[in-house]
Amino acid sequence: METNLNMADSTLWWLLTGVVIAVELLIGTFYLLMLSLGLAGAAIAAHLGASMPVQLVVAAVLGGGFVVAWRAYKKRQPPALPASANRAVNLDIGETVSIESWSEDGTGTAKYRGATWAVSLRPGAVSAPGPHRIVEVIGSRLIVEKL
Repeated sequence: METNLNMADSTLWWLLTGVVIAVELLIGTFYLLMLSLGLAGAAIAAHLGASMPVQLVVAAVLGGGFVVAWRAYKKRQPPALPASANRAVNLDIGETVSIESWSEDGTGTAKYRGATWAVSLRPGAVSAPGPHRIVEVIGSRLIVEKL
């Protein structure tokens, strides 16, 4: 008994799309997601009756185009802040502390969240007593600037 396992081209493209998305979820690179959009485009071209060479061109042009577009978008974005200065990572960033006095070396102490913290000035900041904003946390040291 002979069976015919003839799958439609679109089914193969959809399976490839699913495999690439699964690999993207395991690896975490967004570029594979862009390539999967090209594979999905080839599946749609197959549904519309395009020949295999046209499907391959659609997959390459769409996938490559999305990768190039994503890369151009990412280059235009400002670089991410380090975790020590990023408010999304450290909720102390942007909070206010009161500094009573500064040492000659630009350090001091401040009461913050029920504890005494070592405080340093941000490079170029003025050392004057009063309210300061936390701009970075490095270990147990607050880096501040005058408000």
